[in-house]
Amino acid sequence: MQPLGGRARAALEEAVAHRAPIDLDEVIDQAALQTRVDRKFLLTAQEFTALAQRLGEDFRIMEIDGLRTFRYESVYFDTADFAQYRAHRQGRRRRYKVRSRTYADTGLSMFEIKTKGLRGATVKHRIEQELDDAGRLTDRSLKFLDEVVATEYGEEVPDLLPVLDSSYIRGTFVNPLDGERVTCDVELGYADGRQQVQGPDLVVVETKSVDGRGTSDQALAALGIRPVSMSKYCIGIALLNPQLPANKWSRLLEQRFGSSRHASGPRTRREAPGHRAPAVRR
Repeated sequence: MQPLGGRARAALEEAVAHRAPIDLDEVIDQAALQTRVDRKFLLTAQEFTALAQRLGEDFRIMEIDGLRTFRYESVYFDTADFAQYRAHRQGRRRRYKVRSRTYADTGLSMFEIKTKGLRGATVKHRIEQELDDAGRLTDRSLKFLDEVVATEYGEEVPDLLPVLDSSYIRGTFVNPLDGERVTCDVELGYADGRQQVQGPDLVVVETKSVDGRGTSDQALAALGIRPVSMSKYCIGIALLNPQLPANKWSRLLEQRFGSSRHASGPRTRREAPGHRAPAVRR
């Protein structure tokens, strides 16, 4: 589904243009929130503008080298039979996501594992990596992954391979007083080496706070906007692999992503030649 005129992107650019900035070092020092409660919302451009207007002046916009919106590129790793996708769909507590995330505008690349902590809180573990290593599992990243999963769950990591590329444009609101953050993503796209698909012209808003009851959560509730059960990774896998069960997100996929998930799969177009070959976990 192609974005319908880019209204979401325009609303995001307008919302981030007129707030005080906060640089990356301040975000890391004051609002890193590696352990947090995440809640996701899907907003139209109009709803997003109303949300931005309701956020208080304490919220600032992350700015790096004069830029306030940034392109994020991620590569997700899973087993050949999508074990972590299935674990997420089934709501298992001992689940995790493994990805490389590259901040395309700055050249920074991180290897990340997201686990579930107490009371469903998300815990992010990450190390910086070379840009050339994004999209593959190195000895260093595998050692880090094995240590995290063993410590968190007492499990061994199975063989993994890259199964999904995702990209989007993000702006980030930050409240340095209490560490609350609001990430706002537009122009979501997915690819798997065979096909690719674009998301709808909506803003994916994710609130990140200590207890899930931050200022942004209250503002969204006042606007009558309810959270959605949504993982960008799982939505991408479901869109590109209609043979996989996705009952947990079927209504969301049909109503907001335009996917009927019949045998022919989502509306896609072929990936451009030269897409990297999968590299299996060594």
